[in-house]
Amino acid sequence: MKKVLAMTMAAALFLLAGCGDSERVIDGNVVNVTTGSQAEETTGEQESVQPSRQQEQTAATRGYVFMTGGVTVEMDGDMAPVLGALGEPVSYFEAASCAFDGLDKIYTYNGFEIDTYPAGDTDLVSAVILKDDSAATVEGICIGDSLDKVLEVYGEGKQENGMLTYEKDGMKLCFILQDDSVISIEYRSTAL
Repeated sequence: MKKVLAMTMAAALFLLAGCGDSERVIDGNVVNVTTGSQAEETTGEQESVQPSRQQEQTAATRGYVFMTGGVTVEMDGDMAPVLGALGEPVSYFEAASCAFDGLDKIYTYNGFEIDTYPAGDTDLVSAVILKDDSAATVEGICIGDSLDKVLEVYGEGKQENGMLTYEKDGMKLCFILQDDSVISIEYRSTAL
């Protein structure tokens, strides 16, 4: 367990220090991604939240947002109220930002992680990465769903190198695919 934790922390440091395109190994396969995220697995149960019609309409007007337990997480939004609403994460990691003055931070919760970047005295959300099928997009897509289901819900997107990407209102929603099945879902800021 200590060896796995040490390897995870080393990988997180490497990814944060790189600040650019990286490769992530998921189920033994290398997937190219552009994110400063930590490849840490979490355990535990996260309540799956079905969004209301009002939440769906609100999300549609602001781009793609992640919602969990009634908390809305927007790309480039202030992390402080999100952290206050979600409470203590399962794990936390920080490292000096190579793009901004301050610290990049990673908050890992059961089923998802939230990455931030510094903007003065504020931490802004740079990415939300869904880790398992206990968390879903507002539109109802989760890890394990088929490519056909994603296309039915979101329509055609930009597909290359095993990733299907949708861009809206200054952010990206990315579905990483393997054998026409979703293996990772990432919300990303385009500010980075």
